Amino acid sequence: MSYFTLSNGEKIYFEDTQKGDQTIIMLHGWTSSHEVYAPTIPAISEKARCITYDQRGHGLSKEANHEDVTMDTLASDLNELISSFDLHNVTLLGWSMGAGVVMNYTALYGCEALRQIILCDMTPRQMNDDTWKLGLYKGKYTKEDMEKDANKKFYSLYKEFAIGAVPRLAKVPGFMLRRPLKKILAKCDENVLRSLSRSMKEKDFRQSVEKITVPVHYFYAVPGSLFSPDLVCWYKQHVHSEFHSMAFQDSTHMMIADHPDQFAREVIKALEC
Repeated sequence: MSYFTLSNGEKIYFEDTQKGDQTIIMLHGWTSSHEVYAPTIPAISEKARCITYDQRGHGLSKEANHEDVTMDTLASDLNELISSFDLHNVTLLGWSMGAGVVMNYTALYGCEALRQIILCDMTPRQMNDDTWKLGLYKGKYTKEDMEKDANKKFYSLYKEFAIGAVPRLAKVPGFMLRRPLKKILAKCDENVLRSLSRSMKEKDFRQSVEKITVPVHYFYAVPGSLFSPDLVCWYKQHVHSEFHSMAFQDSTHMMIADHPDQFAREVIKALEC
């Protein structure tokens, strides 16, 4: 097992295929881990060096939880990894929360070390209001909902998210769903998950997206995205660098698991651009 030691002493688990003319760093989502990309790595690693890692409080980095963890924290961790490994011309790929980390990284550190960005099914602002309907749950999640979530038992909060991400789970009896969802949560630190959930929802990266200077690819799920289909139009209008989009048909938010072969092919196409 390989661990990267951060400047504060926390240890982050990572995997690195090491070989390749290009480098791609692949960031997982909330309650997920590096394992989400495992089915795609063999194909992608034929084209690029692949680095995946478990973000704080997740997977084999579950114990990296000795301070408050926010989206800024995760962006700083990514910057430390890029700097310490002396990486340049990097493709950053983020799915769900991982895409939020990518946007947070560009907001804080710019695009100097980057070749391009791949964002997967994520909005620049999760919170909806009278002026923004492209946030979480297809425009229905508001500040009032976030405040209500703060008082919910964590399993209930996660169950609602899981059903939003994979709608067919709503048809599974609660007693049958509880065990697999609890198994996922057991691999994460609850305090970190709560902190990141709130931090994601408080962030607004719309202005940061407009300042991105490298090509941007946006992968989105149809019909099962957590966000409005109009979000891709927003990205087209507000990304001022080169922009590409790709719809994953018959997909839920769990697009990598739903279509691993297509996902790998589309990443390879982006690497070949």
